[in-house]
Amino acid sequence: MISEVGSGDAPPASEVIDASNCVAVPGLVNAHDHMYQWATRGYAPDGTLFEWLRALYPVWARIDADIVRVAARAAISRLLLSGCTLSTDHHYVFPRGRPGIFDALVDTARELGLRFHPCRGSMSLGESKGGLPPDSVVEDEDAILADTEATIKRYHDPEPGSMCRVAVAPCSPFSVTPELMKESASLARRHGVRLHTHLAETLDEQRFCLERFGRRPLELMEDVGWTGEDVWYAHGVHLNDAEVDRIAEARTGIAHCPSSNMRLGAGACRVADLVGAGARVGLGVDGSASNEDANIAVEIHQAIYLARARAAMLGDETARRGLDARGAWGLATKGGAECLGREDCGTLEVGKCADIALFRVDDLAHAGVADRLAGLALAPPSRAAIVIVNGRVVVFDGRLLTADEDEIAREIAATSARLAG
Repeated sequence: MISEVGSGDAPPASEVIDASNCVAVPGLVNAHDHMYQWATRGYAPDGTLFEWLRALYPVWARIDADIVRVAARAAISRLLLSGCTLSTDHHYVFPRGRPGIFDALVDTARELGLRFHPCRGSMSLGESKGGLPPDSVVEDEDAILADTEATIKRYHDPEPGSMCRVAVAPCSPFSVTPELMKESASLARRHGVRLHTHLAETLDEQRFCLERFGRRPLELMEDVGWTGEDVWYAHGVHLNDAEVDRIAEARTGIAHCPSSNMRLGAGACRVADLVGAGARVGLGVDGSASNEDANIAVEIHQAIYLARARAAMLGDETARRGLDARGAWGLATKGGAECLGREDCGTLEVGKCADIALFRVDDLAHAGVADRLAGLALAPPSRAAIVIVNGRVVVFDGRLLTADEDEIAREIAATSARLAG
């Protein structure tokens, strides 16, 4: 934990880090991800969400624990190098007869030194029952609930400073039943863990919910008990004014994923409106199959520019000024921590977790910039100079200390080629 914050000479310590010419910020928080997707980047580059999913479901049906471990090593390494210290991972693909996938994720985060919030996701509504995913990648709902409970008991640590907390995360309204959503909410609340799902990402999803359930996506979530301070949604793009207000009133979180939303042509989240209404909003890289990277610092830049472009198109001057550079840094730190329920993370204060990212401001891209923090947001660095997680230095001088970056690159190249078949 952070024991003191101040200026001037450093107090006596066993180790002193020279951070001259750096800006120190709270460790960045990634509020939505699918780490296994690092092994399937570059598929359906021009597809919409549903087109992209249909192209990738058959590939994802072949993943196993070894593939997920290699993909997670790449994803986590990239996150750490970008200044991320706390990340979630929403894993919802569990092919039959392929054990150990969730264990591989947790083990890899521990090995590389990332503070981790893995989400036990699920899909139960296959094509034969009117859902989007093929039947080969869906699970039985009783088995989902039993394994989710076992996963919570095995890995969830609720204590302050915890390095691993589990969330319950059925995938989406078009891949699970309302009954599973209800049972999952009940299970999560019995164990005091959080709830996460995709919501209101695309107009296709909205049409699916209206046609199948007679409800807009948020209305469906309200019907099944999926609102409140213990819930955060990924995306929240297609929300009307009343829904923005209801999300804020319920203190439900939104993980804004600007790069993914633009890559898939999903739309632009109403970030300024949500923040203005008092909603909790964080940032996410989303899966690298819909981003091709996992640089959380880039999402700060993308969030600012996408919000401004949306506001200009609508002629909304209030929204145009509703997300400035410092506000975007807030989304990537305190906002993400609030989505994940981490009161001990997201700010540099005494008693908070010692998660810190330092970025150089004397390199060619940033030297001489008048507002250094704004400069880092508007011209995002490719990597952090120093990253500290739980008091442990995991990145120094822009190099990962907990794994060999070149080895990981070779592993993911070979694994991606094997998975492509």
